[in-house]
Amino acid sequence: MIARISGKLVQKQDHSLIVNVHGVFYEIVVPAFVLERIDETKDAQGDIHLVIYHYFQIGPSAGIPMLIGFINEIEKDFFLQFIKVSGIGPRAAVRALDKPIPEITRAIHEGDVDYLKTLPGIGIQRAKEIVAKLQGKMGKFGLIQDKEGRLSKVREPADWQEEALDVLLQLQYKRHEAKEMIQKTLERSKTIKTAEELLNEIYNQKIRPH
Repeated sequence: MIARISGKLVQKQDHSLIVNVHGVFYEIVVPAFVLERIDETKDAQGDIHLVIYHYFQIGPSAGIPMLIGFINEIEKDFFLQFIKVSGIGPRAAVRALDKPIPEITRAIHEGDVDYLKTLPGIGIQRAKEIVAKLQGKMGKFGLIQDKEGRLSKVREPADWQEEALDVLLQLQYKRHEAKEMIQKTLERSKTIKTAEELLNEIYNQKIRPH
């Protein structure tokens, strides 16, 4: 399985990129939020870098390998959560995700079906299913900041608080800022026992009126 691809960007298309990797040209399908920010991944040699979701699209007579690209692991993780919704496959998800992840996360968190049904290919029933499946589970994605750089390799977390800290560092929060957010949240909410609960509560506190 292909996990990452680095190479020269040859062509941008509506929902895909052509990337030259040492003479092999890969077509990589990407959501709109990746297409808009792909130049952020370029290194000093002009290579772009993508995290890949590699799957086989099963057709009537054969499976077709598909590569879907993301700028970082957090975006890929969001995509993997999104395709857990019944009836939303990888191709449909790529088309639907044409808005920034924090906006979509906010809509899921608030149960904003009217917003979700504006996503391409998402009708009223599918929007309700997205809320039913994902509401309360997407807090860390709402913490994505407006401008992200490429992410450094994530170390193995020692426990769930360290796991939450790692996620916040991936989302480009400074270490001291992330630790302060975690500490304040744990002081307010004594019952938190998992990284997911901690990140959801940090997100809840950020969007709550003061």
